[in-house]
Amino acid sequence: MAKRSTLFIRIVEGKNLPIKDITGSSDPYCIVRIDNEAIIRTATIWKTLSPFWGEEYNVHLPPSFHTVSFYVLDEDSLSRDDVIGKVSISKEALTAKPQGIDGWLNLTEIDPDEEVQGEIHLHISVLGDGDVPTRLRCQVMEARDLAKKDRNGASDPFVRVRYNGKTCESAVVKKTRYPRWNESFEFELEDASADSPLSVEVWDWDLVSRNDFLGKVLFNINGLQSAQQEEGWFRLGPDKPKHSEQEGALGSLRLQLRLRDETVLPSSHYQPLTELLSQSVGSHVNGNWPDLIMLIDETTTAESRQEVASNLVKLFLGQGLVKEFLDVLFKLELDKTTEPNTLFRSNSLASKSMESFLKVAGMQYLHRLLGPTINKIFEERRYVELDPNKVELREAGCTGLHRTQTEADVIQQSTTHLQSYLSELLNAILQSASYCPLVLCQVFQQLYHRVEACFPDPEYRKVKFIAVTSFLCLRFISPAIMSPKLFHLREKHADARTSRSLLLLAKAIQMIANLDTLACCSKEPWMNPLQPTIQQGIAQLKDFITRLVSCDDAEDLGLQARMSLQCGTMEKEGYLLLHRTKDKCMPMTSPFKKYFVTLSKDTLSYARTQHSKKTSFISLPKIRAVEKVEEKSFGSANVMQIISGDDSGQLETLYLDCKSVNELNHWLSALRKACSHNTDTMSSYHPGVYKADRWSCCHQKDKADTGCDKTKHGVTLQEWYDPLDPDLESQLIYRHLLGVQQVMKEKYLELKKLHANEEGTPEKVSGREKTDEVMRFFSVLQDLHDAHLAVEEEEERAKNKNNFLLELQT
Repeated sequence: MAKRSTLFIRIVEGKNLPIKDITGSSDPYCIVRIDNEAIIRTATIWKTLSPFWGEEYNVHLPPSFHTVSFYVLDEDSLSRDDVIGKVSISKEALTAKPQGIDGWLNLTEIDPDEEVQGEIHLHISVLGDGDVPTRLRCQVMEARDLAKKDRNGASDPFVRVRYNGKTCESAVVKKTRYPRWNESFEFELEDASADSPLSVEVWDWDLVSRNDFLGKVLFNINGLQSAQQEEGWFRLGPDKPKHSEQEGALGSLRLQLRLRDETVLPSSHYQPLTELLSQSVGSHVNGNWPDLIMLIDETTTAESRQEVASNLVKLFLGQGLVKEFLDVLFKLELDKTTEPNTLFRSNSLASKSMESFLKVAGMQYLHRLLGPTINKIFEERRYVELDPNKVELREAGCTGLHRTQTEADVIQQSTTHLQSYLSELLNAILQSASYCPLVLCQVFQQLYHRVEACFPDPEYRKVKFIAVTSFLCLRFISPAIMSPKLFHLREKHADARTSRSLLLLAKAIQMIANLDTLACCSKEPWMNPLQPTIQQGIAQLKDFITRLVSCDDAEDLGLQARMSLQCGTMEKEGYLLLHRTKDKCMPMTSPFKKYFVTLSKDTLSYARTQHSKKTSFISLPKIRAVEKVEEKSFGSANVMQIISGDDSGQLETLYLDCKSVNELNHWLSALRKACSHNTDTMSSYHPGVYKADRWSCCHQKDKADTGCDKTKHGVTLQEWYDPLDPDLESQLIYRHLLGVQQVMKEKYLELKKLHANEEGTPEKVSGREKTDEVMRFFSVLQDLHDAHLAVEEEEERAKNKNNFLLELQT
């Protein structure tokens, strides 16, 4: 059994942001932090006060997280980026709205006294003569992960303890975020001071300016007198928030957030539900009425359809029945469709399931198909415009020293560029039939033949091709061309010029996908210069689809060049800067060298180039921790460390320097998920480096010291290449089905009555079997509900035992 928290984040847009540049605009981007740990950086949107990002993320979190914060900054090339404001949302606020948060939230001014983080280790005891308490002792031992307040990336922390008007201070520990004090302070207890709280504050000492606040903890003395003593790590909290005079003046963010806390039961609990879903798909293949899948299709609302579709696709991928599941949905959709022009154009469960399937099973294919063309457009950054109303001669530039271009020149030049891009892409699509994953070919094959059987008349001969292009081109390839970053094809959004080139290319692909040579340019006549290329593209696309749906299982199994479906293989690769240390002190100069790193199912390997033979390997089961390195260690905020054990049990550390916070967190997430089942993991580590005979983080001289910070295995980003998790998908499907259980019962009775009327007098045995199957389904839902209730009761009992320590803090 496991507790899993997943936060869906969509950073939609901003508005009314303040001007930060001398041009009268700003270059805004967002940083997302979970409990002050930066995990996401959006793209910068240049020269705007109303940026649109539209970026989506799913973040897996430890259940103990407290806050998610969104910081908006203005990027500057020559100076430090300007901070505009922030939005902070507590876990309690997210939990209070299970349907999610969707709306505009005002940015607030950043108050240094609220920017606190970290924990402090305290031992508090009540002393006295016999049963009469007379003294209060507070032993301050150490702190970890404090905020950075100095330019050197650290702080100079000391502790200030207050009680009943008396104040004591500890020594200052210089240049560290992981101080160790081991000091004790005693206070006299008086009856009149029983209601006075014990305050433990952490401050950053400054020689010239005022000291910076790092956080505090308050304790209830009445509770302490009952407990006699308490020891533990306590989370530092902010000071009392100040009222901001700039409320609403810093602009606002539109965010969509949804937190899901799931208790995933052992696999055996979900097996009956998985078997029923699989049988429902199988019964449809055999020609029987698919009761369960039809009920899910009929009762899934528009708001939940995308999530349900994604969960079902992943579940059936794990069961090896995704083709059969999609075939059920194709048939259900065709049974409801009388007009071929509207086929698969709505956001039905079939359409959403096919979209999810393409993203899970076809992303590697998409990258190989579109990557070269997209990269070429970004690198060339040509001015391309066909619409005469949008041509800007100033942007187009000159053709020579003394002659500026005319509008006709620009359109002619743009046509040449677009024809080149389009021809290159169409040739890539045609050639991709040889390496398209087999499971994609098979799904498109059954879709093609289903539609062909439903619309056999000669007047509908194009419909079977359009059914394939409506998914492959209109819902997969074209959106990826328009927004390469959202499909992981590029790290950043395109600028205005490149974005226009991508949009025109996507329009051309959409016109070709509609397979209409006469009407392809009727709505936008300025696209007419591309007509010859579009007509040629229609013929090429038909040829491609014919080859795609003609795949033969026996033939394809022997084709080594065909790419395999990568679900669950957990592969990631790319160039990174590396340094490996073993029983060596860190050199003063930069130790990093560039390597091509590959993360496979069992190993992490690296070599000097992509095609060099891999000479260095780390076995994933031997990895004991994957953590960030604090900025002051190497002068970079994007360094991570991989701590592993060799055959003799000795620890080795590999440092990886990434280009950005996003690349850092993608590698952290991939490695943490790949090592999630490792047993010999570390509970603490050093976020610094061992240099000059001591650890840079906590100044301890013992190199074998266990560590001054706790490991953070829990925070990971969901990626398209993640391994399938059947238990989690089953839990998510169960939760959805439980919510619509009553609606499903009512719909079942309605469909059963309708089916009986259409069939006349159905066979009693067949009807009884169908009724038993559906009743068994509702019984399985009840069993899962009872199992969750039992777990919740056990957790409530354990929670009541642990609540006493929390009540001491006020």
